[in-house]
Amino acid sequence: MEQFDLLRFVVAAIERVGLQYFVTGSTVTIFYGEPRFTNDIDIVVKLSAPAVREFIQQFPEDEFYVSEDAAMDAVKRYSQFNIIHPQTGLKIDVIVPAPTEFNQSRFARATRVRTGPDWDASFSSPEDAIIKKMEYFREGGSEKHLRDIAGVLRTSKDSIDMAYIGRWASILNLQDIWESLQNRLR
Repeated sequence: MEQFDLLRFVVAAIERVGLQYFVTGSTVTIFYGEPRFTNDIDIVVKLSAPAVREFIQQFPEDEFYVSEDAAMDAVKRYSQFNIIHPQTGLKIDVIVPAPTEFNQSRFARATRVRTGPDWDASFSSPEDAIIKKMEYFREGGSEKHLRDIAGVLRTSKDSIDMAYIGRWASILNLQDIWESLQNRLR
């Protein structure tokens, strides 16, 4: 199974269960920006405790590793859990979002994109992917997040809502990072 196939599989599983979701992280910044290798898929899913078992059942035990306990814990704590495809080592990070204003905005702005020749998926807006990458950079300091943001801005700058990013950068205390990124690209 290739990463593209895994993305298609997980999107189909989420949609069969009828959950709201959007793909985020490096998958999205690669889509809107510049290519690079990534070995995981990040998906934000509105997952509730009653839906956990049905969701987990979409991933056959002989092909995937996923812990129902970890999924339930993620639902309770608004955190994340993993689905692993051991044969390839590929991983899906399922992120259960807290009910914040920013997360509500992210869901409202998510859009369907043509992901393959015969299927679509819900993707984070490029602006929201940039904002989350700035948060990840602040938390861990990894330059890969800044490179991903720069790639999106270089490739899609004319269609990016810079005011939206600026507003959330201010609210989420990311202004210094946002200003630094803009200065680098000038």
